[in-house]
Amino acid sequence: MPHYAYLESHSHTRSDTKPPPNVVSIAGVDPSGGAGVYADIKTFSALRAYGCGVVTTLTAQNTQGVRGVHVPPVDFLRLQIDTLFSDVPIHAVKIGMLASAPVVAAVADRLAHWQAANVVLDPVMVAKSGDALLDHSAVGMLREALFPQTFVLTPNLPEAGVLLDARAPETMREMFRAAERLRERLPLDSERWVLLKGGHLPGEELVDLLFDGEHMIEMPARRIATPNTHGTGCTLSSAIAALLPRSAGQLSPVEAAVRGARDYLQRAIAASGTLHAGHGHGPVHHFHALWREPEKT
Repeated sequence: MPHYAYLESHSHTRSDTKPPPNVVSIAGVDPSGGAGVYADIKTFSALRAYGCGVVTTLTAQNTQGVRGVHVPPVDFLRLQIDTLFSDVPIHAVKIGMLASAPVVAAVADRLAHWQAANVVLDPVMVAKSGDALLDHSAVGMLREALFPQTFVLTPNLPEAGVLLDARAPETMREMFRAAERLRERLPLDSERWVLLKGGHLPGEELVDLLFDGEHMIEMPARRIATPNTHGTGCTLSSAIAALLPRSAGQLSPVEAAVRGARDYLQRAIAASGTLHAGHGHGPVHHFHALWREPEKT
């Protein structure tokens, strides 16, 4: 049974002896709620984690595209992180849109200072509409400063190409090699993982690769025909962050968290048609398991 499904099915019938994990999203704000901090906190909440948020960027954005980006002062970003971590014990961190090299450097510096655990890095570079969300000059800083803090890296294929200074993988064979090369860029002296998402390859089935440097795990899933894919990367990485603290003690906690997160996202995509938000790439249904239709009498 998927990990998140266990949480859902037992949420009203048992009492936890431990409080829910505290998980923070360090990302941008999407006013339409389909991506960024708002989507991340929805995901945390759906998976029974307590959600916190640190805002890196403000966007003027909807389901059809990004109209503008504003980056608040980096000193204030540092203050947000320090104020939160000094008070709330954070069990996992999801990192999303960072926009610029100074923002990347500030986030990396403060996470190192607070010795943040379970850091899931979603290297957000391009919006679903095609709008750029990360300065090209920030890519090097991402590799240099944030990769050392990263526990799970979750790029899609175009992002993998940028991170490796190469074209995006176009075949499964190239995906395998890209996953290996990305893992080589993470610290080699400790457990780190790459989740390379294969959704950009054609076909009715999509395959993600989860790799820790030794074990390459293929994770297939059926492709769901829908235009409602806004924020899927944000949602997946947030679900992993929410489930990682709850997966501790399992035989393979990262694999369990990733499988549970992928199952949650598949169901959220499948239920997205019940929402009516915008005229472009609509959001997934983060609360698909909670917003049940009332029974007819």
